[in-house]
Amino acid sequence: MMESTTPGLQFEQPILELEHQLVELRESGRSGDAYRQEVRQLKKQIADTTRAIYDNLSPWETVQVARHKDRPYTSDYLSMVFDEFVELHGDRHFGDDRALITGFGKLDQFKVMVVGHQKGRTYKERTECFFGCAHPEGYRKALAKIQLAAKYQLPVITIIDTPGAYPGIGAEERGQAWVIAQNMYEMSRLRTPIICLVIGEGGSGGALGIGVGDRVAILQHAYYSVISPEGCSGILWKSGEYAQQAAESLRFTSDHLDRLGVVDKVIPEPLGGAHRDHQQMAVQVKQYLVKTLRSLVKIPMEELLQQRYEKFRKMGVFLEPSEGTSGTEEAPGSAGVD
Repeated sequence: MMESTTPGLQFEQPILELEHQLVELRESGRSGDAYRQEVRQLKKQIADTTRAIYDNLSPWETVQVARHKDRPYTSDYLSMVFDEFVELHGDRHFGDDRALITGFGKLDQFKVMVVGHQKGRTYKERTECFFGCAHPEGYRKALAKIQLAAKYQLPVITIIDTPGAYPGIGAEERGQAWVIAQNMYEMSRLRTPIICLVIGEGGSGGALGIGVGDRVAILQHAYYSVISPEGCSGILWKSGEYAQQAAESLRFTSDHLDRLGVVDKVIPEPLGGAHRDHQQMAVQVKQYLVKTLRSLVKIPMEELLQQRYEKFRKMGVFLEPSEGTSGTEEAPGSAGVD
């Protein structure tokens, strides 16, 4: 586990205090068996404290981790997970949206098409990427590239990390909602295997625009939701101050999504979150992607398409009135209420 180099989140303060003690101990100039024993004990205390905190994160704390500025982004996974990557630009209609990266990649023995949200590290990068909020031209670019992948029978890997699609007037004028719906429709019937991976924020339609696939996975401390906690708070309570309460109600953490059948796999993160050990997280992601690709390419295409269709059709809980009864009953095949 990497030691923190940033101020950290509020709930991480006990960890940061212990790490500060470890730094001071190492800089004290001491040596000998007693010193080494003290270092070992402090390291164990840091690990135990980190585990206790991260095993009991609240939904709002999960959101904070998912948004952590040091968390690995799509560009990081492209360099650590894929052996090669060649970026493809533009939607052939309007322009090149930097909030969505697309291109050919090589993953183990597989040649693939990669489509992923990008937030940017520096302020300049973030403004160019609109903080990961893609415009219609971004989703058109994504669609063109995944259709190109299907033409050449290349599997598609999408990497989701967005607060949501860009909500500006220009984006709406250029068909934001329509192009997201078109992407979902086309991905539902695309004749090539698709893996979708949520690495941080999975915000609303912005995530769904590249989120329809044969397998949907999520990192342990990421979230995937119909709306952000702040957006939900603004709609229900006309104020953003109830975001924490909204987060508790939305049930968007990896545990919730796994129980509800929205995701197929929760990928464990390194102790203390992906932002503490990029390399270990990349190893976990690569292992999952390679293993899943090997299983998907063996499934006949018609069967794969049918499984994909049924996967999304069965999501959700539906209660319908039943004739001859005064109450309601759960529809067959629906998930249990959580």
